[in-house]
Amino acid sequence: MIPFKKWFGSKPEGEELARQLDADNIPNHVAVIMDGNGRWAQKRGLPRVAGHHSGMKNVKRITMAADSIGVQVLTMYAFSTENWKRPKEEVDYLMKLPLEFFPKEIDELIANNVQIRMTGWQEGLPDHTLKAIEDAIDQTKRNTGLILNFALNYGSRKEMLRGIQQLVQDAKENKVHPDGIDETLFSKYLLTDPLPDPDLLIRTSGEKRISNFMLWQLAYSELWFTDLCWPDFTERHFFEAIQEYQRRARRYGGL
Repeated sequence: MIPFKKWFGSKPEGEELARQLDADNIPNHVAVIMDGNGRWAQKRGLPRVAGHHSGMKNVKRITMAADSIGVQVLTMYAFSTENWKRPKEEVDYLMKLPLEFFPKEIDELIANNVQIRMTGWQEGLPDHTLKAIEDAIDQTKRNTGLILNFALNYGSRKEMLRGIQQLVQDAKENKVHPDGIDETLFSKYLLTDPLPDPDLLIRTSGEKRISNFMLWQLAYSELWFTDLCWPDFTERHFFEAIQEYQRRARRYGGL
């Protein structure tokens, strides 16, 4: 049985299920593709942006759930390098969400020792978006608890190509010897360094693909998919994903 941590006395859905989890087999790093916000809204006759707003509110709920059972890193895929192709109105709205989320939640995040990080490229992000994120990172940089990592303006192929380019440059400058290039070294050239690779990937909305997300890092991650759209994904569903993770045997190619 797991000792359950509550945020400000709040009682999440599925608390009893969480207490039944094996405290010695909690995934260190959980990554989430928060998919289905727009479809969730359209099914309700609402504009797509209403789904993104509901999805934003769900980030805190799942962060609380992850923190309550001892997850150390929670990465949320918030905006991909391909998402710039969406309608400008929708992109502009998504870029404003950090301005709403962080000021509203930062005090509670700090009180619960959560550290904010970002994985992605700053280039291309609006100044107001970047400032909201940088302020949150700065305000929580001394925290030592759960790392809430937002993958924002992130794409894995671009990440790996940039890493290879830098690695080649370092080899040319004799900072790296070709014989010394291995998986550990290459991982240091990725945006996720020094975070551990995800143990578990969760994707909502019924899609069963990785969508250019952490292609290198997910090599041996357990994958868990649900038909629920992200705004409908509750703490109980998160704990169900952890429960399924604990049923699996991770062999890493061995027996």
